[in-house]
Amino acid sequence: MKYDDIGRTYTRTRATDPRIAAAIWAGLGDARTVVNVGAGTGNYEPRDREVTAVEPSAVMIAQRPEGAAPVAQASAESLPFEDGSFDAAMAVLTIHHWSDWRAGIEEMRRVARRVVLLSWDPSFAHRLWVTAEYFPHAGAEESTFPSLADQAAAVRATSVTTVPIPHDCQDGFYGAYWRRPEAYLDPEVRAGVSVLAQRDPEELAPGLERLRADLESGAWAERHADLLELAELDLGYRLLVT
Repeated sequence: MKYDDIGRTYTRTRATDPRIAAAIWAGLGDARTVVNVGAGTGNYEPRDREVTAVEPSAVMIAQRPEGAAPVAQASAESLPFEDGSFDAAMAVLTIHHWSDWRAGIEEMRRVARRVVLLSWDPSFAHRLWVTAEYFPHAGAEESTFPSLADQAAAVRATSVTTVPIPHDCQDGFYGAYWRRPEAYLDPEVRAGVSVLAQRDPEELAPGLERLRADLESGAWAERHADLLELAELDLGYRLLVT
């Protein structure tokens, strides 16, 4: 299981960003009972609702904090609940880890009347500078996400909204460090980003060396001076709600 191998230091760099959380929780509407599918360590689980988590990885479950929602060790493709058990089912940046993402979404629709999915539009795969300039192989992997249109159709989305990423995002996923390039040089940061954590270190080494050199010479700052003026950026992250 992927996160049994790469998720052991997840909580050191992956935290709940309050601005992203606000978007997700708004998407939940008036739902009182919520199932969080692919829940990981419990980021973005609202504290003011009755939440049940579903997570297949024992390593991730072990890192859930004290007082977190109860968790069932199960997969998205086979949720251990009866039809209509919850007001809402949520999933956050997880469908690319599922063996059958369509089956997982159908399960979410089966057990809940509302689906709230934070996902990503793969048409942005090579728009992020870290991919385009340093890790093009990561872009190839990220582009294996289903298209946004396919995701929206599967969810039966009634709204698809942009979730801009703040420059100081507290959740260290792949695009989170768009204005903090030095972070990608930190092995602990890379360990919390699945698309990088799964790569052979030798494969990443040339890109890391180019990035280090560009930071030291000022070339990165010169190329991306426009980014340094921005407080948030659209990197393709989307909230789909039905």
